[in-house]
Amino acid sequence: MLDIAYIRNNTQLVKQASINKQLNPAIVDELLTVDEQRRALQQKVDDLRRDSNEHARKLKQNVANGTLPTDEDKNLGKEFKNKLKELEPQLKEVEDKYQAMLYQIPNVPANDVPVGPDESGNQMIRQVGKPKTFDFDVKPHEEIMTKLGWLDVDRAVRIGGFRSYFLKGDGLRLEQALLRVALDRLVTAGFEPMSVPVLVNEDAMWGTGYFPWGQEDHYKTQDNQFLTGTAEVALTAYRQGETLTEKELPFQICGISPCFRREVGSYGKDTSGVIRVHQFNKVEQVVYTVADETITREWHEKMVRLAEQLLEDLELPYQVLLMCTGDMGAGQRKKYDIETWFPSQQKYRETHSASYFNDFQSRQLNIKYQAKDGSTKFVYTLNNTMAASPRLLAAIIENYQQPDGSVAIPKLLTF
Repeated sequence: MLDIAYIRNNTQLVKQASINKQLNPAIVDELLTVDEQRRALQQKVDDLRRDSNEHARKLKQNVANGTLPTDEDKNLGKEFKNKLKELEPQLKEVEDKYQAMLYQIPNVPANDVPVGPDESGNQMIRQVGKPKTFDFDVKPHEEIMTKLGWLDVDRAVRIGGFRSYFLKGDGLRLEQALLRVALDRLVTAGFEPMSVPVLVNEDAMWGTGYFPWGQEDHYKTQDNQFLTGTAEVALTAYRQGETLTEKELPFQICGISPCFRREVGSYGKDTSGVIRVHQFNKVEQVVYTVADETITREWHEKMVRLAEQLLEDLELPYQVLLMCTGDMGAGQRKKYDIETWFPSQQKYRETHSASYFNDFQSRQLNIKYQAKDGSTKFVYTLNNTMAASPRLLAAIIENYQQPDGSVAIPKLLTF
């Protein structure tokens, strides 16, 4: 979430950010109105508490000096208590409303983020590699994998419902090799690897900015916990409520985990194959940096480069897009998508997503660091996909298919 002082001082900028992100700007003015009410009530309550405490102190001092409280003294004490009983619930109600509205304010996009309503406004940054020319009819990954005995969707659907799948045999081994290579590369780059909880408490979802905007796309348990759609949630919240030292930054961690998404609003999209599924596996990278956007942007590029290098070593054609305001998340300040070439569709499909947030996530998660000058600041956070399967696996299958229906396993993933 944004600092309320920043919102007060940059009201028009925040409202424009809401418009550009296809959100309602009116909530900004509504929040500021509630903020004024909250501050006014808080001042009244603080004054009453101060006066009540001072009155109680004087009575205690008088009693110590042998003077008993008068009826007037007692009535004044009761009056303070009654007024507090009246105002404190009002303050609590306004504070709850204030907090709920503050969560609905999006992050302000960086200056170089293009303004656009949807994916049509995304900006091409670069294309790397040329799509391979095949001298035979290319087949979609699901057909290749099914014939090889690597994929079983029919039985999975009977057991787990639509968008379920079994990976089998060498299909599973290839996926595991991909995830392991991705994880090992992050370790080599200085990231600490972790397995992470995929069932998290609600505050982690709010803290990372997946709520309120993504609530309908997450599975909720009867214990009011949520299955995460990315290891980013647990990794970003890992130091929740802690204060690091500047020496600990950049704090580089990565996770490998199953991920879950309801895919709300995707009815009729990607109904074949394993491009859009409810459960998948992913290696994710997360970094905390100092509160310096220049350094954060440098890390943003480094993290994207790590994913690009993997694609290049796999010899997969890809493109990098700078996402426009209308096609990025409400909490993100800047976002790149990496799209990998799918021969059967003759198009690039998203396989990676890289974002930075400044202190939008850390402010709510209360993750700070003590700077060298002694001041305490919120860390800045970033994340990026390193490898997500089975989507990236599907791209490998299609790009490495052979005329006889087999798949030439990339040297990088031999097992």
